[in-house]
Amino acid sequence: MASHRERFLAACVQMRAGDDKAKNVARACAFVEAAAQQGARLVVLPEVFAWRGPASRDDEIAEPLTGPTLRALGDVARRCRLTIVAGSILERPEGGATAATALPWNTSTVIGEDGEVLAAYRKIHLFDVSLPGRVEVRESARRSPGDAPVCVDTEVARLGLSVCYDLRFPELYRALSRSGAQVLCVPSAFTFPTGAAHWDVLVRARAIENQCYVVAPNQIGPTADGHHDYGHSSIVDPWGTVVARASDGEGVVVGEIDLAYLARVRSELPCLEHARLLA
Repeated sequence: MASHRERFLAACVQMRAGDDKAKNVARACAFVEAAAQQGARLVVLPEVFAWRGPASRDDEIAEPLTGPTLRALGDVARRCRLTIVAGSILERPEGGATAATALPWNTSTVIGEDGEVLAAYRKIHLFDVSLPGRVEVRESARRSPGDAPVCVDTEVARLGLSVCYDLRFPELYRALSRSGAQVLCVPSAFTFPTGAAHWDVLVRARAIENQCYVVAPNQIGPTADGHHDYGHSSIVDPWGTVVARASDGEGVVVGEIDLAYLARVRSELPCLEHARLLA
């Protein structure tokens, strides 16, 4: 898989997931198929695309990587011959939880054109925030953190994986770019107050400083937790130019990934080669 296409189309799926898992997964599959019809070879779903609901149902909803959600997307990937980044699911370890994983992971997976899972990344940075009168979230009360960055070769490009709140931690993305990432995937459920202030700036910054494409699908609209997600799903090139941005609603946005252009940016402004790691 190390030999990639020089140019291809990538797609962000912008959607609003609710507490009906079967409905969410069916809609996600339909959005992926719609992206394929537009010529996309890489489709990235948002964070928690399969289910958003009360903590009391976490144990019921969580599933292993071999569970029905990723099997359904694997069928679509195989049928449409494309690569899918399955935003994130609530992952339960195979064989059940242990003391070290009493809480499920928030896990993003990559599914190849053959329908098989190529890689899984468990969200490292968990979103704990309190903005009085606006949003109150404690992801760490419901999720176990991951402990390792993940970069993976696919049929289209070498992908660096991350999830939502990770976007605020540039050291993760530098680790991914140093591991050869060409496209950084940032499936998100970025909330409105912080999204309006920081989403566009952070997405473009991660692209510029790592000289990578960034594909960043976001959820949109009201959630069961009483806050709103920001939307504005985007694809950004390694110069920081927004090449595609979603409208204010659910749907698919498609943009071109040009790996020859990426190589030219890195050659003409070789800042990745100039980086000096300081203690």
